[in-house]
Amino acid sequence: MIQEVDESLRKLVLREALKRSGAELSFDAPTKDWAARRNKPTVDLYLYDIREDVSRRDVGYARIRDEDGRVSERRPPPRRFALSYLVTAWTQRPEDEHRLLSSLLGCFVALEALPADVLEGSLAEQPLPVLVKVAVPPGEDRSISDLWTALGGELKPSLDLVVTAPFDAGRAATAGPPVLEEPRFVIAAPGAAERAGRRRRARATAPPDEEPAAAEPEPEPEDTVAGGSEKQPGRTLRVRGVQSP
Repeated sequence: MIQEVDESLRKLVLREALKRSGAELSFDAPTKDWAARRNKPTVDLYLYDIREDVSRRDVGYARIRDEDGRVSERRPPPRRFALSYLVTAWTQRPEDEHRLLSSLLGCFVALEALPADVLEGSLAEQPLPVLVKVAVPPGEDRSISDLWTALGGELKPSLDLVVTAPFDAGRAATAGPPVLEEPRFVIAAPGAAERAGRRRRARATAPPDEEPAAAEPEPEPEDTVAGGSEKQPGRTLRVRGVQSP
């Protein structure tokens, strides 16, 4: 996903911001040694931070259906990750750097998401937008001056670009087999279960040579709802009736 965001940004910047400028595009860390080797105007997009945007984490699983329309597996939704880029321009004159930064700012500030025609790979195949924020003040835990100190360079004008892209972890849970039988309901008369219990207890306690007592007539069920078929019978659910007071 990260390299796909890089390539999408490359296409967008070369097409919209650096057209006819003659400037190169780089994704290197802007260290002192790197800056000393520059002999052409260069725009640098340095990826310095990657973290999940937990405020956009979705819950629930998406249902994946097979050719017959049955649910075959369930997948969690993609996670959103914020990729932060330090955008700088490198020329021989500050005025030219400001001109390039202005062009870059105009390119990104006009967008809420990367255009579909610049998206690469899996970014183009999924329905979620790839969001863009530029020149928004970073959080308290991120300082641009500290970043420049870590790079070993002097502070210079820059843009903070944040691209929020979805990432599919590829996890999936196989769905259970589909239910193909209909339920079968048998609703018995009130007290049927108690009478059946008394008959079982009487048979268990009667002497073996004694004739069993005449069984109570089995009451007819109040209603019977059958499901399934002879080849594939449905399951039976017995519901005990309750007399109204």
